[in-house]
Amino acid sequence: MPKASARLLSLLSLLQARRDWPGALLAERLDISPRTVRRDVDRLRELGYPIVAFKGPDGGYRLDAGSELPPLLFDDEQAVVLAVALQIATTSGAGIEEAAVRALNTVRQVMPARLRHRIDTFQVTAVERPAIRPNPQVDSGVLTTLSAAVHAREVLRFDYAPAFPPGATDDDRAEPPPRRVQPHHLVTWGGRWYLVAWDLDREDWRTFRADRITPRTPTGPRFTPRELPGGNVAAFVAGRFRGSDGSDSSNSSGDWPCRGEVILDLPAAAVSPYTRDGVVEELGPDRCRLVLGSWSWPGLAAAIGRFDADIEVVGPAELKDAFAHLARRYADAAADAPAPPPPSP
Repeated sequence: MPKASARLLSLLSLLQARRDWPGALLAERLDISPRTVRRDVDRLRELGYPIVAFKGPDGGYRLDAGSELPPLLFDDEQAVVLAVALQIATTSGAGIEEAAVRALNTVRQVMPARLRHRIDTFQVTAVERPAIRPNPQVDSGVLTTLSAAVHAREVLRFDYAPAFPPGATDDDRAEPPPRRVQPHHLVTWGGRWYLVAWDLDREDWRTFRADRITPRTPTGPRFTPRELPGGNVAAFVAGRFRGSDGSDSSNSSGDWPCRGEVILDLPAAAVSPYTRDGVVEELGPDRCRLVLGSWSWPGLAAAIGRFDADIEVVGPAELKDAFAHLARRYADAAADAPAPPPPSP
């Protein structure tokens, strides 16, 4: 590679590494004169790189944002990280899978052979958790609109498609009025995208599924953000999905509203892979202690009952009552079930 071309690539790499570069420091790093720096900057501008000059005692240059995306320069580590991120993007549920594949192919084509080999050995296979219904895809334009409203702190209006229960009538399916919210955060939870916002009409915090949102334009006036209950968006969202409304300051951690402790006649290794955020303690080769939470006491009892083992309830009393309640319900269900067919001779 000619010396001048190599110098241009080195200059571009430095300009991408930090926001402002004094001209004298660039000349020192490249071992060239300030005049040569100015000439090389002009050449990069001709190639489409928006480099602006700033004045002052340490006057120099910065790589600015432009209307078009010029060629970029990445070091080895950045190139590998970018390729890995593009592979993971295909599992985001944000409707960008095809674009991510195209971008990955573009990046891979210009990589040196040594980096292509590293990328080719890293293959991601998305394995979704079994679900009754697949997670819906969200239009990337909707996500962009929601994110922009969050960033600009502008009131957002949108139509929100309700989830109708089975057997809903035409009256139930009447089109609801548009929602008016102050958007605060765009988050993902369990493979789905949600908007966390203050609902202006209901005067309360709400979480909206992004795949059911159809934004309206234009957006409303700017607002001063309210403080999210608990101050932590992750804990707030987790609490909402665990049955907390976020108003209880004593439960600001987003913990489950119902939590109980049992002893199972199973080894800890057989229980821990299926408890997610539960706590499993080994008590012996075939016994373990399990502390688990749920949105209700019957729900907690049912979650524990899925383990095919004898159960000793440590506490609280509400969990014992829930097991008794489910026992009666299951006994009634078994009594109404048809008798099993006789065994084959």
